[in-house]
Amino acid sequence: MEYKDYYKILGVSRNASQDDIKRAYRKLARKYHPDVSKESDAEVRFKEVNEANEVLKDPAKRSDYDALGTGWHAGDEFRPPPGAGTHRREHEFSAEESAQFSDFFSSIFGGRGGMGGFGGARGGARDQFRQRGSDQTARIRIALEDAYHGASRQLRLDVPEFDDKGQLHTRGRTLNVRIPAGITEGQQIRLAGQGGPGFGGEHGDLFLDVEFEPHPVYSCEGRDIHVKLPISPWEAALGATVPVPTLGGTVSLKIPANSQSGQRLRLKGRGLPSKTQGDAFVQLEIVNPPADDEPARSAYQELSKHFGAFNPRARLGV
Repeated sequence: MEYKDYYKILGVSRNASQDDIKRAYRKLARKYHPDVSKESDAEVRFKEVNEANEVLKDPAKRSDYDALGTGWHAGDEFRPPPGAGTHRREHEFSAEESAQFSDFFSSIFGGRGGMGGFGGARGGARDQFRQRGSDQTARIRIALEDAYHGASRQLRLDVPEFDDKGQLHTRGRTLNVRIPAGITEGQQIRLAGQGGPGFGGEHGDLFLDVEFEPHPVYSCEGRDIHVKLPISPWEAALGATVPVPTLGGTVSLKIPANSQSGQRLRLKGRGLPSKTQGDAFVQLEIVNPPADDEPARSAYQELSKHFGAFNPRARLGV
């Protein structure tokens, strides 16, 4: 059988921390998830990544794997040392449980096909094995209003599962998801016990990566909300108090006299809620009324006469 370099599969060094391993696994699991990946070998890679994570996330199994030494390379012909690791009985898998992984995995941690090695089958005198299922990740897109107020939504997922022959299948699931008020893009929602099934143990967790749907009025950076506000030339020149939409409702904003297009004003505490409340930033955009009739054109001509010396391109040197 071929030696499996689990560190290379996850793209981490042999001295990687458990957090490094967790991050690498989640990134690759998302990349090769059969529901979203465009890679031709997505199912194979997804299964391979899960196997590597199964070993490296567990300090005891990782220790047994590291005990094989560093002289191996991916694809090398592998035979487990006789009797090595037999004291690790807590690692043993049944033939059905280990079948979802490779022969290499089974030769170390299971007993598929009566193979020896680390923890092979021992005439049925096997300790009862219980293992928690693996954590899984998915994406959820929500409206900014849901992030501001909080909401409950139903989520339909096609979840990958391995059968007792190690074949990958998907199963549809509908989950009720509570979206907490103040969540930001890039954060995760944890659904306890909704991840991969365990081997006689509890399910893993499902982590939902939050993305915001595009909004026709607002954009968001962290907890801060941004909105572009059209104002008239006289509101900009003379100053005014105008209504501004926010996620929490319409508020009044004082426009200073002699304001310019592109100028930003802050509404403190009008962003996404949290212990440190986000703000709303209002970018002014001066909108000129159309000169589509004679009175309007005459009004612009009078402005031109009054401000004849004004050059809006003076800073450009022209």
